[in-house]
Amino acid sequence: IEIYSLHVDCKVTSRFAHTVITSKIVNRANESREATFEVELPKTAFITNFSMSIDGKVYPGIIKEKASAQKEYDTAVSRGQSAGLVKITGRKLEQFHVSVSIAATSKVTFELMYEELLKRQLGKFELLIKVRPKQLVKHFQIDVHIFEPQGIRFLETDSTFMTNELTEALTKVQNETKAHILFKPTVDQQKINPELDETLLNGDFVVRYDVKRGATAGDIQIVNGYFVHYFAPREMPAFPKNVIFVIDRSGSMAGRKIEQQTRDALLRILQDLRPEDHFSFITFSSKVAEWKSSLLQATAENVESAAGFVQTLSASGGTDINRALLTAVSVLDKAERLPERSVSMIILLTDGQPTSGENNVEVIQENIQEAIDGKYALFCLGFGFDVSYKFLEKMALSNGGLARRIYENADAALQLQGFYQEVATPILMRIEMQYPENAVEGLTKNNFKLFFEGSEIIVSGKISNELDLLPVEIKAQSHASDLTLKEEANVKEKEQVFQNQSYIFGNFIERLWAYLTIQQLLEKSISAQEEDQKALEAQALELSLRYSFVTPLTSMVVTKPAGQQQAELANKPTEAG
Repeated sequence: IEIYSLHVDCKVTSRFAHTVITSKIVNRANESREATFEVELPKTAFITNFSMSIDGKVYPGIIKEKASAQKEYDTAVSRGQSAGLVKITGRKLEQFHVSVSIAATSKVTFELMYEELLKRQLGKFELLIKVRPKQLVKHFQIDVHIFEPQGIRFLETDSTFMTNELTEALTKVQNETKAHILFKPTVDQQKINPELDETLLNGDFVVRYDVKRGATAGDIQIVNGYFVHYFAPREMPAFPKNVIFVIDRSGSMAGRKIEQQTRDALLRILQDLRPEDHFSFITFSSKVAEWKSSLLQATAENVESAAGFVQTLSASGGTDINRALLTAVSVLDKAERLPERSVSMIILLTDGQPTSGENNVEVIQENIQEAIDGKYALFCLGFGFDVSYKFLEKMALSNGGLARRIYENADAALQLQGFYQEVATPILMRIEMQYPENAVEGLTKNNFKLFFEGSEIIVSGKISNELDLLPVEIKAQSHASDLTLKEEANVKEKEQVFQNQSYIFGNFIERLWAYLTIQQLLEKSISAQEEDQKALEAQALELSLRYSFVTPLTSMVVTKPAGQQQAELANKPTEAG
C-alpha cells in the first residue's frame, strides 16, 4: 500500500483557518489490502467534511444529529465493529482514523476538511499541522496561505523534525497582508539517511504569527452582511493581582507530580509575580493548611520565603477540595489594604476527585459559586486523568475562569507555568462591546470580565441590510481609569477588502460567526441549569447541522463500499470525556 500523494492545504483568512488534507493511496499488491487514512488535527477545530473516492466512486461522510446517528448505527456497534473514528491523542490534538479495503491495483483518495478560529495566546496565533505519513511520499506538500487585512506583524515557522536538507524544501513569501508558506520535500529529502526508506517527517509543523494593530477600538471586518470585531489593546499598565494558589497535596500527588513538576512550576511562577501583586498558598489533602493567614505583598523577601515553603511540599492523605476553596475565598474576603483597582483570582491545582469532607460535586459547585458570588475568578487545573474534568470545568466556568487539563508528561511544569503566564497580566476589566441594537442580530458574547495581555477579544454578528455605517463603542476599566472607545466601520469599504481575494472561501465570516457561536453555546451549557442547557444545546445543534460541523452534538456517518463494515461514526471527543 503506497501513499503516492499527501497534501495539506491551509487557508487562513483573518484568523479563520480552513484546512484540507488529501491523501492518495494505491494498492500495488496483487490482492486486496486495507488502506488507512490517519491524521491528527487540533482539538479546537471542527471537522466539516470527509470523503473517500475509490476508483472514481465517491463515499461522502454525512453529518447528522449525534443521538439519532448513534441509534441508527448501534446495531453495527453491537456487533463489536466500531470504536468511533476520532480520539484525543494529546494536549492539543485528536486523531481521525479510517480504513477501507481496496482491490489489487485500485486507488483511493481520502479528503478531510476542518475549520477553526485561531486563538491569540501570549501575543501570537498558532497554526498547528501534525505530520506523520509513516512512509516516504512521492508528492508531499504543506501549502499555507495567510491573509490578514490588518497586516502581518511577524511570522515564523517551527518544526520538530527539520534538518538542513528539509529546510531547503521550505519557502516563505510575505508582503504587508499576505503570507505563503510552502513545504515540499522530495523523496530524498524525506529520508533519514540515503540507504534507508525511512521518513524524517514525524512531528509538528507550526506557523506562528501576529497582526498589526493600529486602531484603539480594534478592527472590524465585514463579508456578506456578517461582521467580526477583533479587540486587543496593547501597552496598557497591568492591574495588580491578588492570587491564591490552592495546591492539592493528597496521596496521589506524591512523587514526581508534587516533588518536581508542581514545585518547579510554582518556583517559576513566584519569579513572575510583580512587586505590586499580593499572593498566598493554601495546600490541602484531608486537612487544609494556610501558608500564611493573609495575603502577602510580592516583595523580594516574601517571594523568597514562599520559595522556601514550596520546596517543602510533599503529599499524603485525601482530597478536600470544598474546604480548600472555601478557605481561599474567605482569605480574599478578609483581605485588607489591597490595591483599590486590582484583580483577585484563585488558581486550583488538583489531580483527583474530592474524597474528604464534602464529596458531592454538585454541593461543592453550589457552595463555591455562592461564596465567590462573582467577586473573584476561579481557574481550575486538572493534573492527569483521574480528575473529574467535568466538575472542574463547570466550577471554573461558573466563576468567571476556565479549566485546563495538565498532561502528565515531561513538560508538565511548563504547561503549568504557561497557563499562569496567560492570566498573569490582566489589563482591562468589565469590558462591554456595544453595537446598535436595532441593526445587529445573532451577536456573540459581548461582555467580558477580564482581558489579559497577549489574548484577543472576538465578537461577531449579522448586520441588517440597510446599514451604511456600523458604529461600535467599547467600555472598560483599566488600571488608570474608565475607558470609552468609539469607532465607526464603513460597511461598503470593509466589504471591498475581501472582494478581490480570489483564494478566500466566500462566506468565511459567516462560518466564523457560526463556529464562535457554537463554541460559546456549548461552553455556556456546561454551567447552565438543566432546562437552559437543553435550549442552548438545541441552538448549537441547529447551527452545527446548518453549517455542517462535527461538534459534540453531531456525528459524521462514514459509509464504505458494499461488503465492508457499512458505517462508522466520527464524533467530536471532549476533554471531559
